[in-house]
Amino acid sequence: MPSKSIQIKGARANNLKNIELDIPKNKLVVMTGLSGSGKSSLAFDTIYAEGQRRYVESLSSYARQFLGQMDKPDVDMIEGLSPAISIDQKTTSKNPRSTVGTVTEIYDYLRLLFARVGRPICPKHGNEISSQTIQQMVDHIMEYPERTRLQILGPVVSGRKGEHIRTLEKLKQEGYVRLRVDKEMREITEEIKLNKNKKHSIEVVVDRIIVKPGVEGRLSDSLETALSLGEGNVIVDILEQEEIIFSENHACPICGFSIGELEPRLFSFNSPYGACQTCDGLGKNLEVDVDLVIPDWSKTLKNHAIAAWKPISSTYYPQLLKSVCEHYGINMDIPVKEIPEEQMNRILYGSGDEKILFHYVNDFGKKRDQMIYFEGIINNISRRYNETSSDFTREKLEDYMAEKNCPTCKGYRLKKEALAVLVGGKHISEVTDYSIVEAMQFFHSLELTKKEKQIAHLILREINNRLEFLNNVGLEYLTLSRTAGTLSGGEAQRIRLATQIGSALTGVLYVLDEPSIGLHQRDNDRLIQTLKSMRDLDNTLIVVEHDEDTMLAADWLIDIGPGAGEHGGQIVASAPPEKVMKEPKSLTGQYLSGNIFIPLPSERRKKDDRFIEVIGAKENNLKNLRAKFPIGLFTVVTGVSGSGKSTLVNEILYKALAKQLYSGKHRPGKHKEVKGIEHIEKVIDIDQSPIGRTPRSNPATYTGVFDDIRDVFAQTNEAKVRGYKKGRFSFNVKGGRCEACRGDGIIKIEMHFLPDVYVPCEVCGGKRYNRETLEVKYKGKNISDILNMTIEEALTFFENIPKIKRKLQTIADVGLGYIKLGQPATTLSGGEAQRVKLASELHRRSNGKSFYILDEPTTGLHTDDISRLLTVLQRLVDNGDTVLVIEHNLDVIKTADYIIDLGPEGGDGGGQVIATGTPEDIIKEEKSYTGKYLRPIVERDRQRMEKRIQEKEQTVYQS
Repeated sequence: MPSKSIQIKGARANNLKNIELDIPKNKLVVMTGLSGSGKSSLAFDTIYAEGQRRYVESLSSYARQFLGQMDKPDVDMIEGLSPAISIDQKTTSKNPRSTVGTVTEIYDYLRLLFARVGRPICPKHGNEISSQTIQQMVDHIMEYPERTRLQILGPVVSGRKGEHIRTLEKLKQEGYVRLRVDKEMREITEEIKLNKNKKHSIEVVVDRIIVKPGVEGRLSDSLETALSLGEGNVIVDILEQEEIIFSENHACPICGFSIGELEPRLFSFNSPYGACQTCDGLGKNLEVDVDLVIPDWSKTLKNHAIAAWKPISSTYYPQLLKSVCEHYGINMDIPVKEIPEEQMNRILYGSGDEKILFHYVNDFGKKRDQMIYFEGIINNISRRYNETSSDFTREKLEDYMAEKNCPTCKGYRLKKEALAVLVGGKHISEVTDYSIVEAMQFFHSLELTKKEKQIAHLILREINNRLEFLNNVGLEYLTLSRTAGTLSGGEAQRIRLATQIGSALTGVLYVLDEPSIGLHQRDNDRLIQTLKSMRDLDNTLIVVEHDEDTMLAADWLIDIGPGAGEHGGQIVASAPPEKVMKEPKSLTGQYLSGNIFIPLPSERRKKDDRFIEVIGAKENNLKNLRAKFPIGLFTVVTGVSGSGKSTLVNEILYKALAKQLYSGKHRPGKHKEVKGIEHIEKVIDIDQSPIGRTPRSNPATYTGVFDDIRDVFAQTNEAKVRGYKKGRFSFNVKGGRCEACRGDGIIKIEMHFLPDVYVPCEVCGGKRYNRETLEVKYKGKNISDILNMTIEEALTFFENIPKIKRKLQTIADVGLGYIKLGQPATTLSGGEAQRVKLASELHRRSNGKSFYILDEPTTGLHTDDISRLLTVLQRLVDNGDTVLVIEHNLDVIKTADYIIDLGPEGGDGGGQVIATGTPEDIIKEEKSYTGKYLRPIVERDRQRMEKRIQEKEQTVYQS
């Protein structure tokens, strides 16, 4: 009889304390607890890891070398485990060829749909392309001038792998003399060897003809023969001019525009048969951008307005520019924006066929005058980028280049032949540019003939089902053409979730990592309903989550704690949510029951007349938006998913401020202007990107506290006697580090079809330093011992050194007291990395003119951690700084001084400011979804606070 639960005994991964637990199967189970309490260690590193390991172990060793293998988790026993699928927050793909459509497989069905019921329309004449007769082909060829030479080719192999020995032999037997193999003319008598692993094209030369009166009969016979060889297709090679593909299937009778047989690969931008040849199916090309070459048009040419030609290592280009200006009489002392357009074009795009006199003095003082053609700055950068073999040079030149839509395909990625095929009056790329909800409307209203409906019935069912799944997980604002690399972790996770729903598997264990991330409360109900529908297919769902609605909707709630790091790793409660709420030891239960809550501020800060204003924002879906961001307040930008929050704040506001303040390579999104920059001196963007990409980066090095700790060790008597300086205590440079492992502490051993094994370095025992360095101790601890301390332990250890204590305290204040000083950056989650960045900013002295931008800082945070984070952010504002947060969490929104609510919907239905003001102002706005969900929270917390005041007064009265 199958087990009704997953039984775990002796789980010890990371900080888990020998856990024993029974998890009911075929239920929606939510795991929660403080950040670092051990949720992910239990859900992913133990349960999922063991499920995956058992599956991979069942395969042959040959298959395992491709799949890799997972280490056995540190657990005594797991029973009742089902096949496991992990749906985490890792972005689906960074490949620019991967889109929402390809990831969800909707694009594959679209290609099939267009290949089967698509109608080819001539792009020039607008008439439907139909099959051509031989007579029409002859008439078209005879329109060429007399004496035009051409050859008629019958395509027998088109883009197929193989050696094609039999085909070549057959053609030889049939008496043909010449072939064109892979665009190269060959004699049939030659020995033709083809690579069987590559795709080839073989075309038979049926006839060579000169256009003249009376040749029509011969032309007709030759075309008939070629069409027979090419199965309805023929290539007419007009020598030294062009090639025409005629088809008995599809071609425009007016201009001869021909498509050939419609097949799915024609609509693939990842195939050479469908991809635009100019951009190779990417839709974009890297081109020199004038605004990056000249970042500040108010500068003069003499004052190096041309950023790309600054005299950094050579004076060659500044001298060349001076010579050009002298030749054309261009004033180098006036702002670039005042130089006449014609003169500016000479500088940017060159002198054409006109030579100029170039006065050049080389680095050794030798003078040289010569007449040269001046190619122009834009052409110069483009040429050097294409010609150089130096990665460094290419990287530097890319600073002046930006991605722009391909001029041939207009960003649609496909050949003109593919874009000429329409369904419902739209080509395939126009359909992929629709949002999910628009695509649903398009297919529901699609009018087809009776025959087309019969052909497309099953294809449309698959497309509509997948679109509906994406809509149900709150992704209706995404377009099918959106590249996968631009999706947030939450969006990518919900796409995979929708794909899993489409597979309709049963008896599977799904492990999910905070699927509600990036989701507005409005869309939460749909997500929860989706999770329940997966459960109802007899699947078990283990969801690591902090969202209150998801926890209350769960069948079973597991609270792990009671604290984080060393203080966590235990099961505090494991029961239905209503029972957990009554458990006094459960911090989660106390928050769910309302016994503990984040209070509303006693009073909100008032805005003055200082603000930064974005005017005319038009990037992505923003509709000529105007928004004011008050200085000195805690401001939250909110709105439904896809309403334009990240575009407004990250793409326009931050990049415009950074470009103005730091003159870096920042390209703000489309907008008219940003006012009020004079009110701030620096802008700090604290995002969730890693603090480092190698294990050498860690919280101690990133926050700078490791420098101070190394100073302390260098000041010890033992270090002074030995002559050790500060650098001796770094694991990144020679001297103090262990050279056997180069300061890594571990050595990687490649095991081929088994997983790579990381073993502690035998020389230093994993301590990173050599024996002599480790002999230097401070208060009985060596430098390796310090790196292995948690932040909390280090706080106590260094309590008498204010400089170090202050930096460590900021890390603890943001809720990271449980992480180790030397914990590799690669093991930190996005939320933890963001808080390490915040901590590194907190210990810097502020003058009250800093502008902090945070994008969903509550990611991965328990309500208690959010309370601590809010205290830190409010402290920044109390110092006079400005904090701007993009957020969906209602506990954060309710504590804001000022809210900017975007919407009303996502995608094209968004991009407008719906409401601004305090939370009390927002809840009065009927159009605001945020206000609708915020209203009961504010009213509930008011009642809680009033009740608490009454209880205090009662206690005072009784005493």
